[in-house]
Amino acid sequence: MLKKLLSGLLGGGREGASAPSQTAEPVEYKGYLITSQPDNQSGQYRVSGTIRRPQGDGDDLEHRFERSDMVPSREACDALMVSKAQRYIDEVGDDMFAPDPRHEGNG
Repeated sequence: MLKKLLSGLLGGGREGASAPSQTAEPVEYKGYLITSQPDNQSGQYRVSGTIRRPQGDGDDLEHRFERSDMVPSREACDALMVSKAQRYIDEVGDDMFAPDPRHEGNG
C-alpha cells in the first residue's frame, strides 16, 4: 500500500499524462500520406501526426502536424486530424516543406 501511495505521489504508474498514442494507419490524400498520432493527455487526445509526400527515391518529404484541439476519443481525434490535414494540404500544398524563413540565417 505504501508503494502504491508513493508511486501515485511521485507520478509513477500514471497512464497518459502526456504519452504518445499508437500511430494510426496512413490515409492517402492527393498524393500525400496523412498519419494520425495523437498525444494522450489525461484522457483527452491532442490532434497531431505527420503529413508525408513520397518522393519515389526513398527520401520522402515530411511535415509534423500539431494542433491545439483536444477531443475525448481516439477515433474522433483521428478523424479530426485527417480532415484538418486535408484542409491544410488544400491551402498550403508542397509549401509546407519549404524552410521556415524565421529560422534562415540563424545558424
